Amino acid sequence: MMRSMPWVEPALDQVDWVIPMPLSDQRLRERGYNQAWELAKQLTGRGLRHKLRSDLLFRIAHTPPQPGLPRAQRIRNLSQAFAVNPMLIEQVASRRIALVDDVMTTGASLFSAASTLRRAGAVHITGLVLARTDVVSSVHNSD
Repeated sequence: MMRSMPWVEPALDQVDWVIPMPLSDQRLRERGYNQAWELAKQLTGRGLRHKLRSDLLFRIAHTPPQPGLPRAQRIRNLSQAFAVNPMLIEQVASRRIALVDDVMTTGASLFSAASTLRRAGAVHITGLVLARTDVVSSVHNSD
C-alpha cells in the first residue's frame, strides 16, 4: 500500500539507505517485533533490499508512550533518544536517507531521529509513514 503512493517509488530510488525507526530494547521485548522494520522490509522487497539498514540508527533511551502530550513535550522527551552507530557514522555522512515508521502523530519521533541523522552528516532525509493520526483528537490541551 505504501509503494502505491505516487511519490514513494521515486523517493526510494533516490535514497542511499532505508532505515526503519528503531525501538528501545524494552519496547521491542514488549511487542516482540518492530513494526517499522516489517514495513521497511516490504518497501525494499523489490530489488532495493541492499538499501535496508537497521544497524545505523539506534534508540538509546526508552521513553514512555506519549499519547496526550503536546508536540513540544514529545520533542523534549525524545531529544536524546536516538544515536547513530559510531562505528558506521561514515555510512551516514553525505547520504540520502528514508526513515520508515508505522504511525505519525505529531512527527516528534521522526523529527528527533532525523535531527540525529542530520547531525551525523546526512544530507537529505525523507519520512515514509503508513498512517497519520488525527493530532487534534490524540493530543489534548491541559489549559
